[in-house]
Amino acid sequence: MLNDLCRYIEHETPSDDRELLNIGFKWLQQWLDERLPQCTDRKIVPGAPHGDTYVLQFPAPDPSTRWITTLCHYDTVWPKGTLASWPISITGDKLSGPGAFDMKAGLVQLVWAIKACDELGLPRPNIRLILNGDEEIGSPSSRPVIEHEVRGSEAVLVFEASANGALKTARKGVGIFRVHIEGVEAHAGLDPTAGISAVDELARVVRHLHEAADLERGTSVNVGIIRGGTRTNVTAGNAVAEIDVRISSQDEQVRIDQVFASLTPYNPSARITVDSEWNRPVMERTSATADLYGIAQEAAHSLGSELTEVSAGGASDGNFAAAVGIPVLDGLGAVGGGAHARDEWVSLDGMSERTALTAQLLTRIAGHPAVTTLK
Repeated sequence: MLNDLCRYIEHETPSDDRELLNIGFKWLQQWLDERLPQCTDRKIVPGAPHGDTYVLQFPAPDPSTRWITTLCHYDTVWPKGTLASWPISITGDKLSGPGAFDMKAGLVQLVWAIKACDELGLPRPNIRLILNGDEEIGSPSSRPVIEHEVRGSEAVLVFEASANGALKTARKGVGIFRVHIEGVEAHAGLDPTAGISAVDELARVVRHLHEAADLERGTSVNVGIIRGGTRTNVTAGNAVAEIDVRISSQDEQVRIDQVFASLTPYNPSARITVDSEWNRPVMERTSATADLYGIAQEAAHSLGSELTEVSAGGASDGNFAAAVGIPVLDGLGAVGGGAHARDEWVSLDGMSERTALTAQLLTRIAGHPAVTTLK
């Protein structure tokens, strides 16, 4: 497993580099065929200009009509050349390297868990693996593939990294908003009343949007980027703000939509327009997800360990599956830390433990009658 992970990390796969994604994808195809030759059906869904999406099916050794879907992504946030300044290193139980925690170790663990089940003759359900190369940029090309392929699954298991070892049974929805303000340019010194400052309008909008946050309801609003004006002696004719919104419920999504829809300029001669995209829907903790988490707890107990759960502020492709109505268990990947940071690392002992947990979970799903009611 360690050798597989190191070889995987050595293939740099930044989300915005189609050439490197293709190289990494070809290596993954060969590696998956080598490790899991029992795959009976595979297809590639083109994702240009982003990474392609790979869909594979691994039928249960004993014929079964029960299916689960597993989600992994092979793209990372790290640009070409990162390995040159940050090579793979191992210190004690910690392996560090770009993309190790988010989320290359997760795929390695899943593959070896399936391999363990089949070589040990353990029961498991039919497994569909969706492997996409554009998750870190919002899954623009793979989202429809995921939403289509998960239908008919009893459950979706996501091998994103854990949260300090905890599974993720709920995730926030994510909205990306852009507010454009059009004012009127004029000479700021010679005729300060002739213009309409888009920057002034934007400042008022920023205050209003930040006041719309409600952390008790799980809603955060962050105006992360602002741009405006051309010169210091010109009243700004244009300004733009880019905003990240995180929500924990559909009710809050409706409220935030209303906040943006009701934005009005302080000066009625100015103009405000809003572009918005709810990039990922809310992944709420449903009773079906709770049942699935309970099975994972049983699996952990059988291995002599404890399992905890959290609600995560970040989103994943699991959000898409949850919105379709499938119970989702996320965070089954690496134990470690430092996602998107230069100190990203995974626990080697954690890899073994999580692989065993996944194999046990697959076996329990195959024999658990409650799973058939989770749809």
